[in-house]
Amino acid sequence: MKYNKLKRILALILAATTLTTMTACGKKDNDVSNNNSKDLEKITFVLDWTPNTNHTGLYVAQAKGYFAEEGLDVTIVQPPEDGAAALVASGKAQFGISCQDTITPAIVGDSTLPITVCAALVQHNTSGIVSRKGEGMDTPKGLEGKNYATWDLDVEKAMLKNVVEVDGGDFSKVNLIPSTVTDEVTALQTKSVDAIWIFYAWGGIATKVKGLETDYFAFKDINPVFDYYTPVVIANNEFLKKDADTAKAFFCALKKGYEYAIENPKDAAELLLKAVPELDADLVNESQVWLSKEYKAEEKRWGYIDPNRWNAFYNWLNDNNLVEINIPENTGFTNEYLPE
Repeated sequence: MKYNKLKRILALILAATTLTTMTACGKKDNDVSNNNSKDLEKITFVLDWTPNTNHTGLYVAQAKGYFAEEGLDVTIVQPPEDGAAALVASGKAQFGISCQDTITPAIVGDSTLPITVCAALVQHNTSGIVSRKGEGMDTPKGLEGKNYATWDLDVEKAMLKNVVEVDGGDFSKVNLIPSTVTDEVTALQTKSVDAIWIFYAWGGIATKVKGLETDYFAFKDINPVFDYYTPVVIANNEFLKKDADTAKAFFCALKKGYEYAIENPKDAAELLLKAVPELDADLVNESQVWLSKEYKAEEKRWGYIDPNRWNAFYNWLNDNNLVEINIPENTGFTNEYLPE
């Protein structure tokens, strides 16, 4: 008898838990059919760069009405000169995009900003070095004697030095050419530089679409500590504190957008192109197919940030004196606002 009573209690708890989970996404379910734009809560989202396939789930969520279903009217804007983090920190935007490596100065030290990383848009670091095929730069050691286009950033150069030395090379023999390359194909074809740091889903696919044969290696394949999170969604801390339900509703809609893009890369590419028709359609379509497998990769929960991988990269920065103040573990991110 006691056992049956216990089973009924457990069943009620499970039902309540399930109901809670089911309603976690759907902030204003009862109002969906009546949502007018004037009733929706205004949200501003700042990109990190010009629109590309890293952002597709955002545009899908907007086009498919997922934000409106959550009671939100989201405006997507491109970043100001000082970046998305500054705008989000100021409170003029609630959300934006950044990267774990470049956001480091905002996490600790004198330049700390009131922002928190709340989701990973791509599960693994897909960046690496691209070069013309067959010229010996398919491994880091091959960069010796070659011209590498550098942003001249301390962390960037430290990472490159690490992978060159791990591969048995001498970093001092790599020619660092200060340059911000925006057209990888032209830069490699004209030989203005020999090697460029790219995100494969865009820069790498661009060379493929244009018929330029290349070699490529990824940082995470040389040293797993470089499998950090890039790009990520950041949010304003005061907004998160005052309006946590809206933040959770936003991530529910964003998750639906990215999961649609994963399941329907061709359709998702069309939605991105419809929103940003000036993009190269061949590049968007090829990139979308490739990146659809990377948004979640092996992770079951969209947007999840693994504390071990997050901490591993920042511990590497600490150990190599690349930050003014050591970054404590589990600083700067949360999974609290993600749907299950």
